Amino acid sequence: MRFEKYEGIGNDFVLVESSVTRAEAIRLCDRRKGIGADGVLRVDVGSRAMEVFNSDGSVALMCGNGLRCVAEYLHRRGAPEEFEVQTASGPHSVKVHGQGDVEVWMRAATSNPLEIPLTRAEPAIDFALSEDFGAIKVTAVGVGNPHLVTFSPLGEEARERLAPRLQALDWFPDGANVGFASLQGGRLALSVFERGVGWTQACGTGACAAAAAAVWTGRARAKRPLEVSLPGGSLQITVGDPGERIRMRGPATFVFAGDVER
Repeated sequence: MRFEKYEGIGNDFVLVESSVTRAEAIRLCDRRKGIGADGVLRVDVGSRAMEVFNSDGSVALMCGNGLRCVAEYLHRRGAPEEFEVQTASGPHSVKVHGQGDVEVWMRAATSNPLEIPLTRAEPAIDFALSEDFGAIKVTAVGVGNPHLVTFSPLGEEARERLAPRLQALDWFPDGANVGFASLQGGRLALSVFERGVGWTQACGTGACAAAAAAVWTGRARAKRPLEVSLPGGSLQITVGDPGERIRMRGPATFVFAGDVER
């Protein structure tokens, strides 16, 4: 099976055009016995479509960093500078600016419990959890997949302890991606505990969710690019008016190519 390895600010992927089983995705992502990656992206060049497998073999509806990598992959195979990529969460417009600089139009962020989805009836924006969680405040955001963002100041030990508990919060029928965010000198610092992956160098949808939460809670302004800094690098995120797609711009880098036995 032919593959290419790509990364977007440290979030790395194996891109293939062949069909992939859950077991194959797990093996390909294994960093000791496989190629090593956060996920596998199956690409259909003809229809310009992508399918996302996490490193544990589970299927994700969307992956922002992966979308940029797929856009670069397709552009190298003849796609124009601007086109649409089909995903499980709908079509997404992309623009390749050159030299691995890719801009994508993500889903509009939503706080609607039915769209995230949540089991609770009301939106959760800077919602104070119980003392059992340390009384931290959280915001639930949907951007094609579910996210929970907190701006509460927490040390590394508290984050390590709380991340899996927040991910399994009973609001989320399918679990959540958990983002720990803080504003630092005009930029948004973010670390993400991702479903099916764990702590990751970068999460594109997480960056969009955190930027949206920052705008909703008055920590940042809409319609202005916000630098979101993750362990693997930075993205430029622009949150527009309610219902408007979020713009994300950042690198998508080819790493190497090869063949692997199935």
